[in-house]
Amino acid sequence: MSEKQPLCVFVHGWGMNRAVWQPVIESLPEWIESVAVDLPGHGTAADKNFSGLDDLVMALCRDITRPAIWIGWSLGGLAVLKLALDHPSRVQAMMLVSSTPCFVRRDDWPCGMPHTLFDGFAAELAADYENTIRRFLSLQVKDSAQGRQLLKQLRQKVLQQPAANIHALHSGLEILKKTDLREPMQKIEMPLAVVLGARDGLVSAESSKFFTDNFAHADVQIYAQAAHAPFLSHLPDFAAQLVQLVSSLHDKSA
Repeated sequence: MSEKQPLCVFVHGWGMNRAVWQPVIESLPEWIESVAVDLPGHGTAADKNFSGLDDLVMALCRDITRPAIWIGWSLGGLAVLKLALDHPSRVQAMMLVSSTPCFVRRDDWPCGMPHTLFDGFAAELAADYENTIRRFLSLQVKDSAQGRQLLKQLRQKVLQQPAANIHALHSGLEILKKTDLREPMQKIEMPLAVVLGARDGLVSAESSKFFTDNFAHADVQIYAQAAHAPFLSHLPDFAAQLVQLVSSLHDKSA
């Protein structure tokens, strides 16, 4: 990696792997250095395990040793956010994709998902691992304008890599159920971009209000026809938003 080039680091979501980012990386201009990582227990790191969000942050710190622009999808967004809170010098900017600081519905957070959804996934994993992963892949693109095509693309990308291990999948569900970073996140001052899908059945676009209310500088965009994988369904728009984020940093450092 060249220290002179801006570096974008892509972090996948629950049950996925780094291969899902390939179309995005291939669409970016050559002046941007890009790398996608596998979280512990996923893809090429399927033989590793983790127990909590801190373990994911430690793994990211081992993988990437210089400051970067971090792009986190879903569970990966929580890992990127925690990295920014714990090691701000390593995060020049971040883009949260179909991700929020709190995934589960709470009394003061009606836009979260019911915790029973995660409990259901945990029970299904124990009973039928393969079909649970396939069902989750289907949820990624449900109601998307290009659902069938995107599902085929997701399956090809994800299933060509080693399967995530069962321990990592359960640990990831626990992180999604228990994590609430809304309060600490409000201290973050670094550049922030947010991408949400209006048709996302896993992360409500209504969570955009949290970002617009608390981060006046943030570039918050809702893709009207997108579900949970807007970087695939709206690749040109997503790439343009990311390049804009990277360019704004480059302009400031010039």
